[in-house]
Amino acid sequence: MILFPSVDELLKRVDSRYSLIMLASKRAHEIDKYRADKWRAENADQSKDNHAAEALAQDHPLLLDHYYSTKSVGMALEEIEAGKVTIDTDHTEDLQD
Repeated sequence: MILFPSVDELLKRVDSRYSLIMLASKRAHEIDKYRADKWRAENADQSKDNHAAEALAQDHPLLLDHYYSTKSVGMALEEIEAGKVTIDTDHTEDLQD
């Protein structure tokens, strides 16, 4: 059960629980990829080209300065609650056609 941010506050930003779950899930995957790429960049062998790993780590940077949660899903929900992550309605209409 999540305590922060509250589901009621999150549903003010997103129109349904399903949309909230899908948005949080996709953002959580981006956060996980960012963290893995950043870890690889920081721990890369100095004999290898470190620039490629650093570039990968910048694909989906963290959007908030401080997070209450340490887990990617909680971080994604905090970003949604802060209004940093939204659903692109123009793109979703294209998918329905």
